[in-house]
Amino acid sequence: MQKLKHIAIAGNIGAGKTSLAKKLAHHYGWQTEFEAVDENPYLEDFYSDMKQWSFHLQVYFLNSRLNQVKRIRENDHTVVQDRSIYEDCFVFAKNLHQSGNMSERDYRNYLELFDSMAPVITPPDLLIYLRADIPKLVGQIEKRGRTYEESIRIDYLKNLNQHYEEWIKKYEIGKLIIIDVNQLDYLKNVEDFALIISKIDTEVHGLFSHHS
Repeated sequence: MQKLKHIAIAGNIGAGKTSLAKKLAHHYGWQTEFEAVDENPYLEDFYSDMKQWSFHLQVYFLNSRLNQVKRIRENDHTVVQDRSIYEDCFVFAKNLHQSGNMSERDYRNYLELFDSMAPVITPPDLLIYLRADIPKLVGQIEKRGRTYEESIRIDYLKNLNQHYEEWIKKYEIGKLIIIDVNQLDYLKNVEDFALIISKIDTEVHGLFSHHS
């Protein structure tokens, strides 16, 4: 039977990607690839001045995510990834450009860089999208108390949500599960987590039952 290699969890800031990745890794015995938040040298600067640092931040993310994808493909184990490389391009960079925080010149340069990388990017076998409304996102962001995130504005999150929905609507490069997390608390409620597991199991069996 063919093995599920690469699962990516997609979702806005505060949607609960990292927590879910950890729980799924524990449940299935998968390995994890997390976003390099603490090591990211641009993040704090970016939140205090998006215009100045948007291009630097996005290039940093693109590079670190490409390295993640390479590591996942070289690994014998199944890996769950916290955010996919596509979100960097089609949600975050796009939003920065449209909101006037990334110049046309930088955005073009970024897209050309992404296009050069595209042939070596393998899409995840399964993408799990966590859909969350603004109150849920804000509540979770406040709960984790990262100081640089205190300056995140509601309209920024709203715009990101719009870009997420547009991207997900057109997503056709692999299997997709959409989970509305607004009423879920999979950290506290066993039933909520079980619901997610059953969705994944159904999808995975569907994925691989046809292969010998």
